Amino acid sequence: MSNVLAIAQKELRSYFSSPIGYVLVGLFALLFGWFFYNHLAVFVRNSEQMMMGGQTPNINQHMVRGVLLSSAVIILFLMPMITMRTYSEEKRSGTIELLLTSPLSDAQIILGKFLGAMGLYAAMLGVTVLDMLILFWYGNPEWKPIAAGYLGLLLMGGCFVSMGLLVSSLTKNQIVAGVATFSLFLFLWVINWIGESAGPTTRDIVSYLSITEHFDDFARGVIDTKHLVYYLSFITFGLFLTAKSVDSERWRG
Repeated sequence: MSNVLAIAQKELRSYFSSPIGYVLVGLFALLFGWFFYNHLAVFVRNSEQMMMGGQTPNINQHMVRGVLLSSAVIILFLMPMITMRTYSEEKRSGTIELLLTSPLSDAQIILGKFLGAMGLYAAMLGVTVLDMLILFWYGNPEWKPIAAGYLGLLLMGGCFVSMGLLVSSLTKNQIVAGVATFSLFLFLWVINWIGESAGPTTRDIVSYLSITEHFDDFARGVIDTKHLVYYLSFITFGLFLTAKSVDSERWRG
């Protein structure tokens, strides 16, 4: 476990030794804040009308959920920037041979890189907590649905990181890795649209494969076991495929 943590720390330091880590965290915070402000403005306007009609607005359902769903869109565009360099940069610089001939196992290397990328992603999410604290300062939202939403974002990000590692391990060009990763993420994002015109069986299968369908319950504050199983299985499968890709690289080397 110490080797895994050492690799994770090395990966995390590499992000912040260049501007990329600060740019990603800052850009995510800026875009999240913009969505937060707009959803809050709409909520304030609508809540005044609802209160005049005798209804009590629920900030978690009418505002926080929309913010979390919007932040998932930001993740779609930013996650490829996190994962595109994980293996492709090693190949480009020639350090992949040193890494593969080290006394570290493929599993330790992959888990270390995965945790390093997740560390940067967690930092991005952590900055946005400051926005959520504004709601607790001026209002009284429920913290459990918000925590469930952040858990969903973390798990969905883990799926993107695992697949991003796989794509990065297949090429030495960061741009190619980034574009291919985004294309894969976009496919997983819109796959449920394909099933809308299909039969009920195909629609159910495609809907289950869609990575966004499983996030909606988290955004509503609901933690369902089937969604946890899906995300954890997805992450495991992505890391497994990455291990196979790295193993083939070792044999070719």
